Amino acid sequence: MTTQFWKAAFMSPALLGMVMASASVAAEAPTVESLDISASEPVQLAQVASVSDLSDVLPSDWAYTALQNLVETYGCIEGYPNRTFRGNQALTRYEFAAGLNACLDVIAGLITGDGLDGSTLATIQRLQQEFQAELATLRGRVDALEAETAQLRAQQFSTTTKLRGQVDSNLVVPFGNTAAGPDSFTTFNSRARLNFDTSFTGSDLLRTRLQAGDGAAPLATAGGLANAGGDGTFNVALDDFYYRFPIGSRVTATLAANSVQTDDFVTSTIVPWDGPAVADPSGPLLYDFGMGGGGFAAGLSFQITNSLVFDAGYSAGRTATPLGGSNNPNAGGIFGSPSQSYIAQLSFLPEGFFSGALVYANGTTAPTAPGVLPVVAGASTDTYGALASLDFGRFILAGSFAHHTSGPASTDSWQIGAAFPDLFLEGSQLGVYYASLPSYTSRPYMVEGYYSIPVNQFLTLTPALIYGNLDRNSATDVNNFYGAIRATFSF
Repeated sequence: MTTQFWKAAFMSPALLGMVMASASVAAEAPTVESLDISASEPVQLAQVASVSDLSDVLPSDWAYTALQNLVETYGCIEGYPNRTFRGNQALTRYEFAAGLNACLDVIAGLITGDGLDGSTLATIQRLQQEFQAELATLRGRVDALEAETAQLRAQQFSTTTKLRGQVDSNLVVPFGNTAAGPDSFTTFNSRARLNFDTSFTGSDLLRTRLQAGDGAAPLATAGGLANAGGDGTFNVALDDFYYRFPIGSRVTATLAANSVQTDDFVTSTIVPWDGPAVADPSGPLLYDFGMGGGGFAAGLSFQITNSLVFDAGYSAGRTATPLGGSNNPNAGGIFGSPSQSYIAQLSFLPEGFFSGALVYANGTTAPTAPGVLPVVAGASTDTYGALASLDFGRFILAGSFAHHTSGPASTDSWQIGAAFPDLFLEGSQLGVYYASLPSYTSRPYMVEGYYSIPVNQFLTLTPALIYGNLDRNSATDVNNFYGAIRATFSF
């Protein structure tokens, strides 16, 4: 068997790898139009005689030996005019065609240079027959991949936008003192969200959220449920509407037209039950008490170090007749809206044991549109708070404390608790916390225990037990006990 045959045989794995690489690139590489390759300015490649001629290829590179063999033995790898190989750059179809053509010329020369004897041809034919099934399978996979890629390109929703949805349903059952006071009846509510997440550069985010729900009536005097909302009639409305983009490597800016305020600006709320828990005071409520806004908003996030982040934001409410709002040129405007909030938070977020944050917030609620929180509408509220978390691996201890003032009135709010991540099931969380709720008129409190269970990648069930004096608008004690279960579908 001739030397030319073995050289050709040894070239086969390299060519097979290039063919598979081309299939992968065909599925993920940008289109020719997006590469802006002009016929009047073709990419000129330069033939190299030694791998050392490629300035950006080092002996320590994992593919150095393969490149050295292709360049110095077969002479079918070319570099760019500046003698670079650009091994980490995506391969275009033009570049692949040029490299494949050069290697095929080498193989043709090896086969036809000295001619092949009968035994060598017979060996080649035997190998073709022996691996016929494998080659057919490989060809079928490549064809199927190309067909699926073409179908995805033809049917894709958008090249820049992803659609994400979430549906939350809550069943709340009161026990104990149900004869008087708030939340005396069994209720069921739900909320649906569709998020259109758009990115133009890969590092920015334009979110447009459509939301519909039948309200957050259960536990309303305690701030409601964490995953509930809507106008109560399932009318579809625009909820989150903002654009978040980087400025340099350490600053991220946010501009919003709707539903962004206070803790929406911060990198982390520190406590682990913010999200998995059922009741809204898991938030914690220090971010909400006395705060307005929700219309135009702007914020910046500064990554001072890899673990130290400073966040700041301002939010103004929209039109609140007759006082105006951020969208009213005749009354109020952005800085004269009767409903506003400011927030600044310094967060320490290392990968280790301790994380914490210091926060200051100032808010004003519109006299014509006071929220469910018992604050004096139209008065300014100052909040000074701190949050901390201790991660022991198997469990997390965390809590928060805040002092709120509005004129001569003042009150405190705080929470403390523990969370056990991945307990019994990966992705689950068992948690329990005590929350002293902010109020100028009473001393409300709440205790919640919950267990978030990921049934599968689409469904999470969260049963919870809730107890406390939840009426923050009255000095009368109304203690009650609730059972709740939330089902969350994400897709």
